[in-house]
Amino acid sequence: MGINMSNGIGGSVGRRIGKKILAVDDSGSLRQMLTFSLRTGGYQVVDAIDGVDGLAKAQATQFDLILTDQNMPNMDGLSFIRSLRAMPAYRQVPILMLTTESSPEMKSQGREAGANGWLVKPFDPNRLLEVVAKCIGPGVLA
Repeated sequence: MGINMSNGIGGSVGRRIGKKILAVDDSGSLRQMLTFSLRTGGYQVVDAIDGVDGLAKAQATQFDLILTDQNMPNMDGLSFIRSLRAMPAYRQVPILMLTTESSPEMKSQGREAGANGWLVKPFDPNRLLEVVAKCIGPGVLA
C-alpha cells in the first residue's frame, strides 16, 4: 500500500523546493502582495517587518535573494543592506530595493550600500517576477 503524495496540481509534494526569497517591508499589505506574487511564481517566501527582523531571519536561514524597502522603523533598508553585505554568506546574494524612493541620490546610496537593483512601488507583479527570474532563475512550480 503506497502513499499518494500528489498535491492535486499535477506535482508531488516535497519533491522540488523553489528558491528562497526574504521580503522585508513594514507594510503588512505590501508583504502579503509580495508573498502572493512570488509564491505564484514558484518561489519560497519569508517575510520580515523591518531590517532588524530581516537580519535575524537572514542569519537563521540562507536566502537566494533579498527584497527590501528603504523607509522602515528600527533599521532602514540601506542599513539592512550594509549589515547583510558584511556577512560572508550574503556578499554575493542579489539584493533588490523595492521602495517609493526613486531619486538618483537614493539610488546611488543603494548601489553604494550593495543593492543590485531597484523597483519602485507600487510594483507590477509580472515585472517583479521578471526581475527576480533574471537575478536567480525561474521559480519552481510543483
